[in-house]
Amino acid sequence: MSFQPYVPPEQLMKDRSEYARKGISRGKSVLAMEYADGILFIAENPSATLHKISELYDRLAFAGVGKYSEFDSLRIAGIQLADVRGYSYGREDVTAKTLANAYSQALSAIFTQQMKPYEVEILVAEVGETSATNELFHILFDGSVGDETGYVAMGGRTEELTAFLKDRYAADLALADALRLGVEALSTVEERTVVPEHLEAAALDRTRGRRKFRRLTDQEIAELAPAPA
Repeated sequence: MSFQPYVPPEQLMKDRSEYARKGISRGKSVLAMEYADGILFIAENPSATLHKISELYDRLAFAGVGKYSEFDSLRIAGIQLADVRGYSYGREDVTAKTLANAYSQALSAIFTQQMKPYEVEILVAEVGETSATNELFHILFDGSVGDETGYVAMGGRTEELTAFLKDRYAADLALADALRLGVEALSTVEERTVVPEHLEAAALDRTRGRRKFRRLTDQEIAELAPAPA
């Protein structure tokens, strides 16, 4: 007969939190920031196919850091939920808040009920008709949700990136200026040059038609945020 030692609940939660944070800290960071015409997402990602940033629905986008297989499964579940809700009710009923609440509940249940928590942080963003109606929801591995404004940093260097952007970020930046600021933030915090070829970038652009999401090409990134000489 095996004996299971008693572990106080608070110690168990602390151990799970530390485990998740260590896994997330090993990954590369993701930034999101509001600019004049929408919301920009930037990630250091050498892979051309394993995306950290993706479309969720018409006006919604998803970004994740940590263990790819885990945040990608969350991305797929979010797309399925959005499609079902949009079909059953109406496209305007699919909102960032609805998906953020669903993600929060799922991650909270995983964190408290499963042996191993998800090693992820995710972001759900919705571009509004004006900058004042943009929404950015940052969801942690334990289901905690933060309603952010202006910019969000996720991943291993969150505190340093947030401190950098706090001093440099300004509202209503042009897309090129926002992209250059994001690249500068990543390069400064990582203490090395982050080259355009290793960047993944996308935007929720309110000036587009029904589907606001668009992925920036390598050529666009190189033109808008050229590598330092």
